[in-house]
Amino acid sequence: MILSGGRGLRTFRLAVAVRSAWRACALTLLCASASFAAVNPAPLSPTNIFAPESTPARSIFRISGFVLEITGAIFVVVFSLLAYAVFKFRERKDDDGHEPPQVYGSNQMELAWTVLPVLIVVVLFLSTAQVIHRVQDAREPADAVQVTAVGHQFWWSYEYPQYHFSTANELHVPVSDASDPTPTYLRLLSADVDHSFWVPRLAGKTDLIPNHPNTTWIDPHQVGLYLGQCAQFCGTSHANMLLRVYVQTPDDFQRWVHAQEQPAVNDPSVVLGRTLFVTKACFACHTIRGTIAAGKVGPDLTHLMSRDTIASGILPNTPENLRRWIRDPAAVKEGALMPKVDMTDEQLNQITAYLETLK
Repeated sequence: MILSGGRGLRTFRLAVAVRSAWRACALTLLCASASFAAVNPAPLSPTNIFAPESTPARSIFRISGFVLEITGAIFVVVFSLLAYAVFKFRERKDDDGHEPPQVYGSNQMELAWTVLPVLIVVVLFLSTAQVIHRVQDAREPADAVQVTAVGHQFWWSYEYPQYHFSTANELHVPVSDASDPTPTYLRLLSADVDHSFWVPRLAGKTDLIPNHPNTTWIDPHQVGLYLGQCAQFCGTSHANMLLRVYVQTPDDFQRWVHAQEQPAVNDPSVVLGRTLFVTKACFACHTIRGTIAAGKVGPDLTHLMSRDTIASGILPNTPENLRRWIRDPAAVKEGALMPKVDMTDEQLNQITAYLETLK
């Protein structure tokens, strides 16, 4: 459609204004939804970003709310002026087709819309920089729990250097009392490609980059299970690289540590399965402390059956699922790098029975 004359130009401008108003209304609904969630969090959700339970997560939540308040105020002002202009200068039947007088060069207006945005940006910058400094440069207490988290395609390994053992996929940490904080400091490494450690209720996203160690920390204030996700696309099963963080009371955490420090159970009734674990070369990729198995490519299996899940959280740890996983890992988790090993049903039963004793 070709627009000509003052009337056509006004119609075009009105259409643009209406479209802008519609987009603004949609943004209002989104902001309102976010505000409602902030006021009415769902604490039962283990990934609810509106229910932070750790100091870093709470700092991020507060700065996000502050930014939302400022941008929300800007939105209200701009939308109000836009609505006023649309209503005040709408097309009327008695219009003579001429443009209204155009006014340019208001020093007050030029100064206002230059200085105010600069001040807003400065405030947001300083507030954000303060939070980044508080989180990234926090001083590490002498009694902090140390964990080295290594991202693999597509699972996690956790080494506890203070206790001299490692585990996989399920991170256990003690709860942190506000009066006597016990934070957990994580050294983040990647064994292959870029990954990202993200447990929404405990901390922000932190990347794991090959040959570039990174760090983050958490101090959970409530016991329970917190779920997370690798937040950096890392391959076919990126979405199946899940995070499970178990926050325990100090006593429960120490009991878990003591159990994990023990060597693997040596059950004579499953000697055939233990022999198969060696002859099928499983020991080349996996570690089982107390045996000759000392592989570092795959997860540590010393206490495999103490975990609730297998395959980095996508399957409950049951004998049936364990058998499925050993038979054909790629059929369970696409892109899994664990090779398929040819076994008869009897051999599969024997090696599964052996792994079930690793508690």
